[in-house]
Amino acid sequence: MTTSPEPVLNVQRILDALDRHHVDYLAVGGTAANVYGASRVTEDFDCIPERSDDNLARLALAMQELNARFRIEGLTDAEAQALPNMLDARALRQMELSTWRTDAGDFDVLSDLPNRQGDHLRYEQLAPRALTFDVTGYPIRVAAIEDIISSKEWADRPKDHEALPELRALRDARTQGRGQAP
Repeated sequence: MTTSPEPVLNVQRILDALDRHHVDYLAVGGTAANVYGASRVTEDFDCIPERSDDNLARLALAMQELNARFRIEGLTDAEAQALPNMLDARALRQMELSTWRTDAGDFDVLSDLPNRQGDHLRYEQLAPRALTFDVTGYPIRVAAIEDIISSKEWADRPKDHEALPELRALRDARTQGRGQAP
């Protein structure tokens, strides 16, 4: 049995779908770190959407446009595609973290972002500190670099430990007025 290759992350295509459907979200994780200038390659697009029913419905439409299907460890993409998948606002609201495979790459939807103390910060708490950047012609709202650092400290995974020195240097450069996001 041959498995199809995983789709390569196409951030521009994801941003296009989110923008066209007017989805309110914050990019977090590796994509957000890249926007701030981190060089570490990310393999997925992580976001925290604003959790109103209307916004989650728009997110579901954007994800359907990208042919979103569950991404489940231990299952092939074909096996995951065979699972029932009711992608709508109600389903997204019920999931704390959902991992998806789309035709534009892997896409994770989070309900919150933990900080270094383990508090789970929702969109409403993160949004006032978020920044908006232009990435490939699309506006992208990105969680504050300090929030990204804090969540990686809490996660305490080897890949996060490896990413933290560069993220702290980027934060310090921004604080000193030297750093600019692309």
